[in-house]
Amino acid sequence: MQQRSLGLTGLQVSRLGLGTMTWGRDTDEHEARDQLVAFVEAGGSLVDTAPVYTEGRSERLLGSLLGDVVRRDEVVLATKGGLEAHRGGVRVSTARGALLAGLDASLQRLGVDHVDLWQVHTWHDGAPLEETLHALDLAVTSGRASYVGVSNYTGWQTAQAATWQRAVPGRVALASTQVEYSLLHRGIEDEVLPAAQALGLGVLPWSPLARGVLTGKYRTGIPADSRAAVDEYAPYMDPYLDERAAGIVGAVCRAADGLGWSPLQVALVWVRDRPGVTSPIVGARTAAQLRVALDVEGLALPSEIADALDDVSAD
Repeated sequence: MQQRSLGLTGLQVSRLGLGTMTWGRDTDEHEARDQLVAFVEAGGSLVDTAPVYTEGRSERLLGSLLGDVVRRDEVVLATKGGLEAHRGGVRVSTARGALLAGLDASLQRLGVDHVDLWQVHTWHDGAPLEETLHALDLAVTSGRASYVGVSNYTGWQTAQAATWQRAVPGRVALASTQVEYSLLHRGIEDEVLPAAQALGLGVLPWSPLARGVLTGKYRTGIPADSRAAVDEYAPYMDPYLDERAAGIVGAVCRAADGLGWSPLQVALVWVRDRPGVTSPIVGARTAAQLRVALDVEGLALPSEIADALDDVSAD
């Protein structure tokens, strides 16, 4: 798998990342092991998790596989801070103390002394931005993280954070931003992507398949075993099951038929090769699903199909 520089840093990451949001819940330890092996054998390196994923079980499961299934130095290990499971809900804090305590807890769950990329999971008005960013500086200077980034920031938030870090001597420059991006969710093209490109941040799209909708699995209804059939997830799925989404999914499926690809591959290659994108984060419940995504490495969309998908999915 091709490797790409993360922003203006020297950190090289695979041009597809492995997401672990379902590990420890929908994905058991055996499937997680098979996924990690398949990913690394395909040349993948970037593996992304977070303490809020399955209440910390994702980090623990990933940590149990490092050094056992794959070597620690074979992966670029990324996690986040600012969100954590708390009393059946989610607690948000981007204060310096909370972030650093959360990082230490992540390191313990992962069983490592440092992560390669540590990201603030979300913007929060509860702490001054400079305090939040100071936590990133301390994470690097203390050796607990090699590189730092942000996640789910708007365009102006991304620009403000990145500019602050570049303008003040001694601060650690942001390496990346992780944001939702797919054929069904292109809003980041207005401000976030231009800000990231202007300030040298790599872009790590999450949900590049729009919560699985772009695979075409919902074209004829809601499968009983899908996330849309679960009350907990249905509100997150509904925005991608409207008439506009159906038209875009139809175009993806027609393109797939013409190319002899799967709809998943069409949608994923479109995101992977967008200007400014470093590495889409792909999550899968099973290793079999992941292998379909990994098969895109040698694929490239013909320009006329890419242009047609751009047109049909434009807001």
